[in-house]
Amino acid sequence: MQSGTLEKQLDFLREIDRLKTVIRQSPLLDKSRKENSAEHSWHLAMYALVLSEYACGTVDAKRVIQMLLLHDIVEIDAGDVPIHGGSGQALQAQKEADAAARLFGMLPGRQCEEFLSLWQEFEQAETDDAKFAKALDRFQPLLINVFTDGGTWTENGVSLEQVLSRYGPAIHSGAPQLWAVCEQWVKRHFAQAASRAGEAR
Repeated sequence: MQSGTLEKQLDFLREIDRLKTVIRQSPLLDKSRKENSAEHSWHLAMYALVLSEYACGTVDAKRVIQMLLLHDIVEIDAGDVPIHGGSGQALQAQKEADAAARLFGMLPGRQCEEFLSLWQEFEQAETDDAKFAKALDRFQPLLINVFTDGGTWTENGVSLEQVLSRYGPAIHSGAPQLWAVCEQWVKRHFAQAASRAGEAR
């Protein structure tokens, strides 16, 4: 074992503890607080472990889990941008690329290259593994909003059309069976919300 290698690895592990301090918009299901990005990444890894049979194409669940554990580490530097933020996407993409270079660059050469390659594969979403990982990254917050009676959709005045356009393509591409189910849930939620609003008038 080379002491320099271990030192770099431990420095990286210490640095990524900061992901626990990055607060997302999505609440916990009990609505007690917002989830953090480390919790989100862990939850997505569990989604991949449980739901891999619904992937479009043949996927390597281990690689999908690796992508999902790595994909938001860049938020340590770049911060979390809600899907409904809508602005500055090019600037955010550059911030995240710079963050990936810095954070994964803390690791020894081979691990740096492997993790950076997995992160880039996730971002490009061209392989079956990456498409499924992207699908789950959209599916999890969508379910949180459904299960919390609208969650951030209600807070931000998000419409049915916005939900379908911002979540649908990625989920359908990587896990069409999951999209077929959650599309029905989303439409039911908005129909019920409209009905309640009409009754309140």
